Amino acid sequence: MALRLGIGLVMTAVALFVAGRRIAMLHRLGRAAQPVEPGRTTGAAARLRAELIEVLGQRKLLTWTVPGVAHMLAFWGFLVLVLTVIEGYGALLQRDFHLPLIGTQPWLGFLEDVFILATLVSVVVFAAIRMRHSPAREGRRSRFFGSHLDAAWLVLFMIFNVVWSLLLYRGAQINTGHFPFPGGAFASEAAARLLEPLGATGNDVAETAGLLLALGILLLFLVIVVHSKHLHVFTAAGNIALSRRPRALGALLPVHSVGKPVDFEDPGEDDVIGRGSITDFTWKGLLDFATCTECGRCQSQCPAWNTGKPLSPKLLVMSLRDHALTAAPYLLATDRSRVDALASAAALTPLVGAEGVVHPDVLWSCTTCGACVEQCPVDIEHVDHVVDMRRYQVLMESSFPPEAGVLLRNLEHAGDPWGRGSGARTEWTAGLDFEVRTLNGDRIPDDLEYLFWVGCAGAFDDRAQRTSRAVAQLLHTAGVRFAVLGSGETCTGDPARRIGHELLFQQLAAQNVETLNGAGVRRIVATCAHCFNTLANEYPQLGGDYEVLHHTQLLARLVADGRLTPVTPVDATVTYHDPCYLGRHNRVFVPPRAILGDLPGVRLMEPEHTRERSFCCGAGGARMWLDETLGTRINETRTDELLATRPDIVAAACPYCVDMLADGVALRQEQDRDGGQVAVIDVAEVLLRSVSDPLLTNEPGRAQP
Repeated sequence: MALRLGIGLVMTAVALFVAGRRIAMLHRLGRAAQPVEPGRTTGAAARLRAELIEVLGQRKLLTWTVPGVAHMLAFWGFLVLVLTVIEGYGALLQRDFHLPLIGTQPWLGFLEDVFILATLVSVVVFAAIRMRHSPAREGRRSRFFGSHLDAAWLVLFMIFNVVWSLLLYRGAQINTGHFPFPGGAFASEAAARLLEPLGATGNDVAETAGLLLALGILLLFLVIVVHSKHLHVFTAAGNIALSRRPRALGALLPVHSVGKPVDFEDPGEDDVIGRGSITDFTWKGLLDFATCTECGRCQSQCPAWNTGKPLSPKLLVMSLRDHALTAAPYLLATDRSRVDALASAAALTPLVGAEGVVHPDVLWSCTTCGACVEQCPVDIEHVDHVVDMRRYQVLMESSFPPEAGVLLRNLEHAGDPWGRGSGARTEWTAGLDFEVRTLNGDRIPDDLEYLFWVGCAGAFDDRAQRTSRAVAQLLHTAGVRFAVLGSGETCTGDPARRIGHELLFQQLAAQNVETLNGAGVRRIVATCAHCFNTLANEYPQLGGDYEVLHHTQLLARLVADGRLTPVTPVDATVTYHDPCYLGRHNRVFVPPRAILGDLPGVRLMEPEHTRERSFCCGAGGARMWLDETLGTRINETRTDELLATRPDIVAAACPYCVDMLADGVALRQEQDRDGGQVAVIDVAEVLLRSVSDPLLTNEPGRAQP
């Protein structure tokens, strides 16, 4: 007993020392980062719910059934097997040790053995998944492409060792008469039958050896975990607890420097805008990087990666994590002259650059669609990190794609990406048989129900103008009293903010908030998903609190209330494309489908990627205004997926999406590849065909199904 106690304590002390040093270094590295922005600990009820659902319930993991169930088995297996660890350490002191109160109950022995086998099953499933989807077989299509594969296999091997060594110990313990359970532990009893031929002495030796082996393997596993990507075993729960709620989508975070909001009207001399070095990230950002499991779910859904571009959300996070760990000796040293060359070189490497940690092509390929955030089982906030790095590049380094300069100049001088100016903002009303009320700086009348936010695309883009007229005509038909700002409207600032020009966003948004508040606006309806997101989620950051509806939400309500009655059969197969900033970012999935489902003659088809898993059109993140020269075009990939449903109409609910998909369909028509006579139009235009006389709604040049 004394010998095995001594060996057990020595092993434990060594393992805890090695693991403790690593944890202490990681803690110091986190303290070297920036303070976290406010709000990470507010909303305790929502955070507790996230822990229950996402951590204990494994909800996000279970969206992928087979790997999700396997991970749940492993997760709950380790939770339950903590009891066997307590029993093991107790047995170092007393051979027949058992847990108080429940330690001899057969049901507990049965439960422990069930989860021993469940953990073993999970190892087999994980191994099969990794072999089936090996990068050697699938190349870039594998979600494990770029992951640390050797470390993953090592951890699976260690989990297998934990299982068999535990069964060895428990089986021998049964044969020596020191097992605490009189029955129920069926797997341990099976192991005991295999060990029975060893006799009393052999089982005595096997019991001690098995116990020390099981504890030793577990302690070695602990050391491996804190030195590998499996650190998420300890950090995931905390990362989820401190993540943005309800999700890190919708609004971007305001800019903070040293934990305080940056005043763009009078910024401090030492304020750093965005992330220009690894220590510019907050400690929560570093926790994000440390928590990455390298599962590749984000990579598998990323539109940039799936169209041959260098951006992988997983590889981006991995590169930032590996950079932080490599540079840590330099960053934490009191005498940097004595730090090894590798750490020194890493610390001095630019964060973004052709020779930097993140290549510019990676940074500017992001559409901010949020598919990575949606998929991540540990709530890493990829989009925030991408935009923060863009902010530094744009505002501190004046480094951005050349074509972005045109967008930014137009926004600065004309207040819209097209450069048309405020005088042209009501040209879209031409051809309507009623007058659209315009506020022109006046306060909103008491009888007005909604301000119609037309948006830049709705005012200046030919296709989006048709949507604006359709919405206006539907609201007029339903008797909704609405008005527009006209020349008083300017860009919401969404493209400026997503490209990283936070100062320009602040200026545009402040101007709009002043206009809206001055007019007494309280209820807004918008046709652009990006305007909708910015008005609803980001303007409150600047004092603009409004009830904001997307036009599909309002139109669906009008149809449900009988104020709009679809009567004319559309007689078409329609496939609906979920805009990222309407669906994934803001959870508006039902209203567009409710509208289409209420139209007589419509056969609604869903594409392969739909709702939360919708595939981006390629226009978000200010990509609408940037050249797409790497890989294949995102809009063409999404177009092919939509055309696979053999539709007559591709319906969307965002002018960017309509433009991108219409261009994709037009290209396929030119190439004689599918396309046919498919029309790409907004949901509102499809509704107008059914509500009104179709002869009055067919505009010249419009393709009809």
